[in-house]
Amino acid sequence: MNARERILPVFVPHLGCPHACVFCNQNRITGQEKSADAQTVYAALQRCRTLFGRESACQLAFYGGSFTAIPVSLQEELLGAAQEALQQGEIDSIRLSTRPDAIDDAVLARMKHYGVKTVELGAQSMDDEVLRLSGRGHTAAEVVSASQAVQRAGFRLILQMMTGLPGDTPEKALKTAKQIIALHPDGVRIYPAVIVRDTALFELWQAGTYREHTVEKAVSLCAQLLPLFDAAGIPVIRLGLNPTEDLSAGAAVAGAYHPALGELVKSRVLRNHVESLLTAQPKKREVTVMVHPSKVSQMTGQKRCNILWLQEHFSLSAVKIVASGDLKANEVRIL
Repeated sequence: MNARERILPVFVPHLGCPHACVFCNQNRITGQEKSADAQTVYAALQRCRTLFGRESACQLAFYGGSFTAIPVSLQEELLGAAQEALQQGEIDSIRLSTRPDAIDDAVLARMKHYGVKTVELGAQSMDDEVLRLSGRGHTAAEVVSASQAVQRAGFRLILQMMTGLPGDTPEKALKTAKQIIALHPDGVRIYPAVIVRDTALFELWQAGTYREHTVEKAVSLCAQLLPLFDAAGIPVIRLGLNPTEDLSAGAAVAGAYHPALGELVKSRVLRNHVESLLTAQPKKREVTVMVHPSKVSQMTGQKRCNILWLQEHFSLSAVKIVASGDLKANEVRIL
C-alpha cells in the first residue's frame, strides 16, 4: 500500500450536521462516542508514526460529520493540529467529508490554506424525492453546484452515494450513478442502506413503512452500478459500511450490512458476465470458465455460491474455474 492509499481517520461524529438523516447514527457507524479535538489529532498522528514510521506519509481524514459546517474555530483547531506533521512530511495531505450545501468559496479557501487536497461530498442520491424522504436537507442541484465548485478550486472530489433509501428504486439508483459519472469525480463510495439501531430509519422499519434493502438486493443492484463506474474510469473506493464491533454486535439490525459486501458485489459482477455468455451460447452439460488468476476466488463465490447457482440455473453437471494470465482483470471466457 502506498502513501496515497493510506488513510488515517479521525472521526467527528455528527458535528456540523444541521439535519437528522433518517439512516444516520454516526456514533454507532464509526464506533466513536466522543468527538474530536486537537488532542485526538495528535493521538492519531502518533499512531501513524508508530505503525508506519516517520518516513511513510499518510492522508489525515476527517470523517463522520459535516466538517465544513462545524464552527470555524473547531475546524481551525483540528486542521491546525495537523500542520506541523504536514510541513514535516509525516502526512502528505488532508481529506474531509462534508455536505454539498456546506461548500462556498470562503470554505474552499480555508481548506486550501490548511492543506486539504480531497473533499468527499455526501450526495447519497440525485433524486430530490429520495433526498427529501431521507431528511437530507439539500437538493440534487446543490450536489452538482458543490461538486463543480470543489473541482474548480483544484481539490480532488469523491462522491458518496447510497442505495435503498426511502423512496429509492433500482431505476433511480442507476440514474443517480449516471448523473454522478457525469460530474467526473475522482472516486466514489457506495453505501447500500443499513438499518442502524436508534435512527429514524429503524423506527420506520419497525412501523412497517420502510422495507429493508437486503444484502441480496444491494448485491444485485451494486453489481449493475459497479460496471458503470468501471467503464467511466471512476474507481469505487468503498462498497458498504466499514464493519465495526458495534455494528456487528447488533447495532446493524437489518439491511445491507455484510463485512465483505464489496467482495460479494465483485463476485456477482463476474457471475453476471458468465450468465450473459452462457445465455448466448448453445446449451452445454459442462463448462470451464477462464478468469484472471486474481479473480478465481471471486468467480467461485463464497461457499461456491456462483458455481452452484450456474449449475442450477443452466442445468450444468459441472462448472470448472481455471486461471489464465492472458486475461485482463475483469475478463471472462467460456471454454
